[in-house]
Amino acid sequence: MHRNLKQLQSELRLPFNNPDLLRQAFTHSSYVNEHRVGHYKDNERLEFLGDAVLELTVSEYLFEKYPDRPEGELTKLRASIVCEPSLVGFAEQLDFGSYVLLGKGEELTGGRTRPALLADVFESFIGALYLDQGLETVRTFLQKHMFPHLPQQGRLLTADFKTFLQEHTQQRNLGPLEYKIVDERGPAHEREFVAEVYLHDQLLGQGTGRSKKEAEQQAAAEALDTLQVKVQKP
Repeated sequence: MHRNLKQLQSELRLPFNNPDLLRQAFTHSSYVNEHRVGHYKDNERLEFLGDAVLELTVSEYLFEKYPDRPEGELTKLRASIVCEPSLVGFAEQLDFGSYVLLGKGEELTGGRTRPALLADVFESFIGALYLDQGLETVRTFLQKHMFPHLPQQGRLLTADFKTFLQEHTQQRNLGPLEYKIVDERGPAHEREFVAEVYLHDQLLGQGTGRSKKEAEQQAAAEALDTLQVKVQKP
């Protein structure tokens, strides 16, 4: 069951001038499809706008923070921040999944915790915040809830977990990794893949994504968490 959006505004200390925009940001298309009698709008258009606002604000942040970095490195850093696994993490920190309005079918199949949905909700929230209060408020929000959680020294956040995991295991002679796509689900226009990564037949991590590559990246991220517990860093 979703939580009240008034509670979210209170927790964020960010009251909306137009509460309908906030509601739309957290309204999934499955909810709109099941409530056709109401004048509900899903969050897909806000997601489109939020994606562009995030690109701009993150680019601005990196441009100012790393004045000596070349364009190519800044592009990779930005991609590591605005990619799906990264946005999912920020959405989870803010418990955005608890506020989403979902259709019954989506709710029953675990949509509230689905990575693609959470990443979309984070983008749609940014789009709604931009329309409601402008770019400066978006900057302030990200300075509080996103930028402090980024790695220091300009290291990539989540752009290539697979490479990081590969380097981690090779440096310690742990053996070869094996990735498996174990499931494909959802309609063709919203396909979701499930990947697992193994080391010597031991499952290290599982991940989901809109593509096989994204799912493998998520699995690698989970595997890194596992190894960080089990393997002492040099």
